[in-house]
Amino acid sequence: MAARTKSAKERPSYRCTECGWQTAKWLGRCPECQAWGTVEEYGAPAVRTTAPGRVTSSALPIAQVDGKQATARPTGVPELDRVLGGGLVPGAVVLVAGEPGVGKSTLLLDVAAKAASDEHRTLYVTGEESASQVRLRADRIDALSDHLYLTAETDLSAVLGHLDAVKPSLLVLDSVQTVASPEIDGAPGGMAQVREVAGALIRASKERGMSTLLVGHVTKDGAIAGPRLLEHLVDVVLHFEGDRHARLRLVRGVKNRYGTTDEVGCFELHDEGITGLADPSGLFLTRRAEPVPGTCLTVTLEGRRPLVAEVQALTVDSQIPSPRRTTSGLETSRVSMMLAVLEQRGRITALGKRDIYSATVGGVKLSEPAADLAVALALASAASDTPLPKNLVAIGEVGLAGEVRRVTGVQRRLAEAARLGFTHALVPADPGKVPPGMEVVEVADMGDALRVLPRRRRAQSPASPQEAEERR
Repeated sequence: MAARTKSAKERPSYRCTECGWQTAKWLGRCPECQAWGTVEEYGAPAVRTTAPGRVTSSALPIAQVDGKQATARPTGVPELDRVLGGGLVPGAVVLVAGEPGVGKSTLLLDVAAKAASDEHRTLYVTGEESASQVRLRADRIDALSDHLYLTAETDLSAVLGHLDAVKPSLLVLDSVQTVASPEIDGAPGGMAQVREVAGALIRASKERGMSTLLVGHVTKDGAIAGPRLLEHLVDVVLHFEGDRHARLRLVRGVKNRYGTTDEVGCFELHDEGITGLADPSGLFLTRRAEPVPGTCLTVTLEGRRPLVAEVQALTVDSQIPSPRRTTSGLETSRVSMMLAVLEQRGRITALGKRDIYSATVGGVKLSEPAADLAVALALASAASDTPLPKNLVAIGEVGLAGEVRRVTGVQRRLAEAARLGFTHALVPADPGKVPPGMEVVEVADMGDALRVLPRRRRAQSPASPQEAEERR
């Protein structure tokens, strides 16, 4: 029996060199990180126990713990402070992720320059560019400061050495996937390397009371690259998003230990850098003297911020057996649902035989159900070639039975529409307090909503010359 136990302890084990996953038998591919040829044999670890040791600080009642050390310090960029919950907390580690070219490095370089002062030095570490390239960007966006230090390093030990030399209050690392530790096997950007680099910087941040901004890569699906453990270790996770062909950029809080995650920061990217937008609704509107068929306005909520957005639709005769359905900024599935509701509940019969194009203005993406009513009215207006009344906004979710359902934040949406000068609104029943000067029409179903179309006619196929002559 003793021999059996001994042979079991001496039995070799296998471990993945990339992610550290362990198994009792060899495999060609690691089931955890899906890497090939990384599972290698190693000796079974000896069983160890941890004895009680000396405590670093005595435990105190929570009411006696000093909370002033965790007071947020503004970064100088109000839109970023909005998402962070007031600013950067000393010792906090923030992970900023986004697609290539969306503006992460430009924003963080601006933050690093504005946060630098006599009392608070800032260290910017770049692993993807040279120091001269970052200097050129700093000249372009006017992000120069005597208290902003810049270095190009890809070695973790060198980065830690710079922390000892500069003693910064804020560290910006661009990016965490480019830095590697010589003590860990694997290429930079691997799971083991990312875990080690992030762990070392988090320990340094907590010990020094230094705020840290880490830039992270994303996969082709838009998810944050690297091990999921990285998101659990950091204090704040921000996602930087936006269409690279549009000026608007949004910063969303995915995780925040120091505040809420329902705030969104709006930025405008231009040749001189990136600036915050305290009132971004103007980017999503097209001001016209007269209304145009196929357009409808709605108010969407990005976090807790209401934004007025414009939905546009266009229907034309199809030249192919299967008509086209093209969307931009809208979910294709919800547009298809609105088409089905209009055809079945609104008795608009010609939509199934026409090419339909629907889009938003300014690059905004509308995914919440509150935009359903605006999408449906824009499609009906385009099908009947009849414009909607001027200064009208539509808010509400549309069900498959044609009913208009209530949505959250109706009062905030109406207040934002009234602030921008809109005087009429279509909303579900019981909207609550209505802003002064705004006329609100409560609609129960699509039949009530479609009555706002002046002299609305059913969308039919264009009449032939003979039919037009007979009508005369």
